[in-house]
Amino acid sequence: MEILTEKLGVLAEELYKWAPKVVGAILVLLIGLWIIGGIMKMIRKAMNRSGIDPDVVPFLSSLISVILKILLVISVAGMVGVETTSFVALIGMVGLAVGMALQGTLGHFASGVMILLFKPYKVGDLVEIQSQVGHVEEIQVFNTIITTLDNKRVIIPNGQATSGLITNLSTYNLLRVDLNVAMPYEEDFDKVQEIILNAIRDTPKAILDPEPTVEIEKFGEHNILLAVRPHATPDDYWDVYFGSYRTIKAALGKHNIKVAYPKREVSVLNSASLAN
Repeated sequence: MEILTEKLGVLAEELYKWAPKVVGAILVLLIGLWIIGGIMKMIRKAMNRSGIDPDVVPFLSSLISVILKILLVISVAGMVGVETTSFVALIGMVGLAVGMALQGTLGHFASGVMILLFKPYKVGDLVEIQSQVGHVEEIQVFNTIITTLDNKRVIIPNGQATSGLITNLSTYNLLRVDLNVAMPYEEDFDKVQEIILNAIRDTPKAILDPEPTVEIEKFGEHNILLAVRPHATPDDYWDVYFGSYRTIKAALGKHNIKVAYPKREVSVLNSASLAN
């Protein structure tokens, strides 16, 4: 009984010694969390006022909140007598191990944040990334999702997107549509040029300012290749592309201009010619 009383006395003495530290640590933790909450509200408001993309605000806010809470926990641990040096070293080692294991993933995350901050493209833009051409459907933390012009959903890791060339076709809201028309050598170029220009002017959604151009691109073996260059908005590109070919074909047919094709002439010699 005396041993039990002695042990209870020692326990009560230890609790009495640690109680102020534990209570103080709990108070600091609660007050610290309340202060961090207020700081995060101010930071989010400042981000929204600064014009940062709304998609990136939650990610940056969460990152700052986690860092502040880790610092608070380390401070509270030091108040109750925990060796913070070892604690910080342990956190560093765990962070290093996680970072090495998720090296590629963290790289995609960093690239995603950079895309959201500097905006080389945004949702809805027509872009060419990693040889994929399409409209940006969504910019996620790790991936960029685009819908290609043939209606395929392509997921591109952000690290790969930022490691190569990015062509934003929507920047100026005007695209040149590159077409080619083969003209027979026997036709008059000025006449065909005017027919094609009029056909483009009749093409729905084709932009006429700047003016479309029709010029000779090269002389082929069987025909003259014409470079036909109308313009369109990114959204109407394919409508103008296919529509121009349709109206050009109809206009050439209306003026009895045949499409150029390879021709082979065969001469038949009679017996008299052979004898000579």
